[in-house]
Amino acid sequence: MRIPQEEQRSAGINIVPMIDIIFSILAYFIISTLYLTKSKGLPVNLPGANTAQQQPSTEITVTIDAAGDIFLNEALIEIATLRASIRNLMAETPETLIIINADKAVSHGAVVEVMDEVRQIEGARLAIAAQKETTPVSTD
Repeated sequence: MRIPQEEQRSAGINIVPMIDIIFSILAYFIISTLYLTKSKGLPVNLPGANTAQQQPSTEITVTIDAAGDIFLNEALIEIATLRASIRNLMAETPETLIIINADKAVSHGAVVEVMDEVRQIEGARLAIAAQKETTPVSTD
């Protein structure tokens, strides 16, 4: 007696659920890395200038916030130790451009005091940060 042969089903793996899981994990990592990026810089309201130009990235930034606090590369610092700290940073990278980010609410005297400290450093190149204004100034 002969036994009838059963139809052989092809073996297979359903990969649709695996693709769904992989895309879910991928989306999770993309979204989570957006929250891990650190925004560099302190929030200051820069004044506008028509002649403002984009400067190359620098490693030394002096920021004066609206309260008059002075930060060197995002670390709070006193005006008395500013010159020595900048000299230490410039020893690693001479010919570095020092950019002063001063809030427009800061008094002119505080900005001049910081500029005076920076200009006393030999070889220091100084720039003041400003935002480019979009409205043209009329020349009458």
